[in-house]
Amino acid sequence: MTITTPLTRMLDVKHPILLAAMDLVADARLTRVVSQAGGFGILGGGYGDADWLGRELPKLVEAREASPFRFGVGFITWGLARQPELLDLTLAAKPDAVWLSFGDPEPFAGKIKAAGARLICQVQSVEMARDAVAKGADIIVAQGSEAGGHGASRGTFALVPAVVDAVGDRAIVVAAGGVADGRGLAAALMLGAQGVVLGTRLYASQEAAGHGAAKERIVAASGDDTVRGLIFDISRQNVWPAPFTGRCLVNAHAERWSGREVALMQNIATEAPRYQAAREAGDFDIAAVIAGEAAGLVREVLPAATIVTEIVETAEALLANGQGGPVSLGAV
Repeated sequence: MTITTPLTRMLDVKHPILLAAMDLVADARLTRVVSQAGGFGILGGGYGDADWLGRELPKLVEAREASPFRFGVGFITWGLARQPELLDLTLAAKPDAVWLSFGDPEPFAGKIKAAGARLICQVQSVEMARDAVAKGADIIVAQGSEAGGHGASRGTFALVPAVVDAVGDRAIVVAAGGVADGRGLAAALMLGAQGVVLGTRLYASQEAAGHGAAKERIVAASGDDTVRGLIFDISRQNVWPAPFTGRCLVNAHAERWSGREVALMQNIATEAPRYQAAREAGDFDIAAVIAGEAAGLVREVLPAATIVTEIVETAEALLANGQGGPVSLGAV
């Protein structure tokens, strides 16, 4: 069995599952494995580390030449705006899509689409979705507040159908935030989305480039063990503009400074080096584990291919008892 949606047809993949473009965590290995499992892997270019991209993109190109698969590359849009040459580096690798989040996609949309790649834009509101579609987005990722990392205030369950209604047939909508199993995929399809993005669940995979201790913390966490705020951004001296805040697992550092963000800023000369040292050492009592509320649905660290397969199988069984928009179930 397989789940076919407009998303799978547009991207020419088997399963309506996208790997979240997690900064540095979604490396070439995880991207490849998700794609080879039938999903759509997206390399996490993040703020734009030229050296890292220069290492990871050739790995994907080489693997694709040996055994074809489809993949995308994701960026934080204002990071790409500071280094627009990274888009040329990316497009030279001939990705099938480019994912842009948190910023104006218009300066890059024309070049991306002229290269034959699909434009994926992640949004956190209906107005952002309308704007992205007007600027050429083929796929809209409607990201709810449950998601790990940066986001805004709208919850996934209400945001997704609102974006679906606003976008209509001008773009494909994908749900992100709080999805970690087949129930989430089935629910997203019933809401009118054509697929889902997996972040936290695939962070806790064997192939993800995250620290092993971070993955174990995700497994141990409940959905109540996350917090959305500014503490980890202040600590690494990278505060984002409103309305965006960051969600991560609660740790000793977050508890120490919760409600005392001004004091943290006043002590940043000592706290920033301390935080950076903790990141390098894998000390997650201080450094943040960027994960969302779906952590409470993660029971163990598994191979990424197993995660993708199990989610689809569960969703298939649930969808067999109902219908969720233009979804068809058929034998492989």
